[in-house]
Amino acid sequence: MAVRAFFGAALVLAVVTAAAHAATVDDVKKNGTLRCGVNTGLAGFSIADSQGQWTGLDVDFCRAVAAAVLGDASKVAYTPLSAQQRFTALQSGEVDLLSRNTTWTLTRDASLGIVFAGVTYYDGQGFMVPKSLEVASAKELDGAEICVQSGTTTELNLADYFRANGMTFKPVVFEGLEESKVAFFSGRCQAYTTDASGLASIRAADAPNPEDYVILPEIISKEPLGPAVRRGDEQWFAVVKWVLNALLEAEERGVTSAKVDEMKGSPDPNVQRLLGVSGDLGPLLGLDNEWAYRAIKQVGNYGEIFERNVGPATPLRLARGLNAQWAHGGLMYAMPFR
Repeated sequence: MAVRAFFGAALVLAVVTAAAHAATVDDVKKNGTLRCGVNTGLAGFSIADSQGQWTGLDVDFCRAVAAAVLGDASKVAYTPLSAQQRFTALQSGEVDLLSRNTTWTLTRDASLGIVFAGVTYYDGQGFMVPKSLEVASAKELDGAEICVQSGTTTELNLADYFRANGMTFKPVVFEGLEESKVAFFSGRCQAYTTDASGLASIRAADAPNPEDYVILPEIISKEPLGPAVRRGDEQWFAVVKWVLNALLEAEERGVTSAKVDEMKGSPDPNVQRLLGVSGDLGPLLGLDNEWAYRAIKQVGNYGEIFERNVGPATPLRLARGLNAQWAHGGLMYAMPFR
């Protein structure tokens, strides 16, 4: 009986918690601001300049959601969160959306009271070393001291990789991103490990001389990075998920921020539904029919966001790779707008 009472109380608490967060889209509209949790500072993904202006791929996704829901991409309040803080901030309602280079895993998806709305960047974990070490492969790191951030999948993948390859290593673990970077560049460890995109960001933005550091060729994990929302609010989950789909669909159909007004006159039924010219899809999400038009007009399609923040012309110099559209050999694929 005591066990039954315990689980009954837990169920009531879960229902009450879900109900408390079951109208996020209404709260966002009422507040007039989207509260978005982002990284404390990762160039290309989410970083603030000296004026407090945030930029990055994850930041632009927040802006796209704000444009869709509030009509204005600038109506975002950014909350910088460490790896340890991010899930608690979302669970507690401190933020409405987590858009912070976070890996979608089974454990996170099934046990933290959150749900991932898709993938904004397909990544994988790698290693960076000083060029002076003359190391050409991660398999040459046996016995090395390796800087890693705690509270991440990176820490677990690191242990798995060395165990699987019969190697040993000494983890030099840090809670914060900044302190881990400082430690690596000051020589406290021979290698630094995180997502490959993060390595490119850190090398470009933080290395005393980027050319003195090499990112090794091995990718040791799958790291699908994407936005997450609280579990139990299906409408908000659908809104965030379909904003991402809209950015992908826009790129596939050739709808850019510069051409979006012109393409409202397109005879393509897919473009007409995307831009709200036909189909009446917006009300299904609790939005008007121009929600996707606004996101594309104010922020751009996925390709524009990628190129602006992390592409070959940026300091990160990242190729599209797996993040190319499916028609070009990548994994990016929008669900049908019907």
